[in-house]
Amino acid sequence: MNLQSSDFELFGLPEQFAQDRAAIDARWKDLQREAHPDKFAAQGHAAQRVALQWSVRINEAYQRLKDPQKRAAYLCELRGCPIDAENNTTMPADFLVEQMEWREELDEARSMADLDVLEGELDRARSDTLQRIARMLDDQADARGAAQQVRALMFIERFGRDVENRVEQLGQ
Repeated sequence: MNLQSSDFELFGLPEQFAQDRAAIDARWKDLQREAHPDKFAAQGHAAQRVALQWSVRINEAYQRLKDPQKRAAYLCELRGCPIDAENNTTMPADFLVEQMEWREELDEARSMADLDVLEGELDRARSDTLQRIARMLDDQADARGAAQQVRALMFIERFGRDVENRVEQLGQ
């Protein structure tokens, strides 16, 4: 194993967005077994420290690979188009309009039924965005477009947390 390998190389996976979550989980368990520091106890502290570094590296890669948003952002970065969400907030005009409509719906929501409708819209938007990301990264080699979609997905996820908070407020 090489600490400088990409997450995909480390896990022996193709460098693409579409992944089998069960395969990622299984490979993570195998790698953790191989690199567990206790396995190197007889080889001394230096070997255990190296094994611990590997264990940390494996866990970091696992956290990126198992989460579709993080995996997409990582692929964009590997392909020269980092997300840079703090400095780049460019979004398509239709998505900006949709954001404003969602905000209005959230502000006007007075019942759990209203929030259920909004959650349904967010689920659809999340699914559609993930499908666009998959096409752009795996079929069209459009990392720049995928990066824009990842920023949209980040907004959707953040807004989803706002909706969850509102659900908790109404539930009290």
